[in-house]
Amino acid sequence: MTWIVEPHQLPTIPVAGTDKRFAVRRVWCIGRNYADHAREMGGDPTREPPFFFAKPGDAVYAPVGDSELAVPYPMATVDLHHEVELVAAIGLAGRDLDAATALDHVIGYCVGVDLTRRDLQREAKRDGRPWAMAKGFDASAPTSALRLAATIGHPTRGAIELMVNDQTRQRADLADLIWSVAESVAALSRLVAIEAGDLLFTGTPSGVGPLARGDRLVARIEGVGTLRARVAGSAPGD
Repeated sequence: MTWIVEPHQLPTIPVAGTDKRFAVRRVWCIGRNYADHAREMGGDPTREPPFFFAKPGDAVYAPVGDSELAVPYPMATVDLHHEVELVAAIGLAGRDLDAATALDHVIGYCVGVDLTRRDLQREAKRDGRPWAMAKGFDASAPTSALRLAATIGHPTRGAIELMVNDQTRQRADLADLIWSVAESVAALSRLVAIEAGDLLFTGTPSGVGPLARGDRLVARIEGVGTLRARVAGSAPGD
């Protein structure tokens, strides 16, 4: 087969403790999945049906080894926000799943940060427009290395936290999720066919806030891993 444009290299995530990598296909995110964050964003913290949005696969930005990620400050914003999340990696295709079997399709987990251009999101909400440019920009989904469910199981509780310059910004427990990972994967599979290589960002707790160039962040999830990153580059207009 020949190409008029060479195929792009797949984004990948290292698998902890191995020399293997997880090839990323699609990135799905569930919104307002912690009650405190739902209230923080002006929403209803009840178990209304979950809603999803997407990031492009190449928004994923993963470390090489244990190195600190240099995350570029994005274009077109002066209000970049952090959102720490448990990320579930799909290893088995499926559709129309129920929660009882959904975790059979999850191969592992990592720590992710859903970076958001909050000013663009506010404008989109105000004008009734899509959030795509607020959420799906370059390097907007940094992640830690993937840890396999065969090793760590399927975490349902444990601390999830994010620190910026050694100051805690977000802290909660995975048990606080409104929709569990199993329920979220099942709900997603009733909207699209999930495939091996898909990632699901499962929601963020309260405390989301701004990042400036030069900030160092540490995102941790108990039993899953740690992501260390630095905001690099210049803000627009500098």
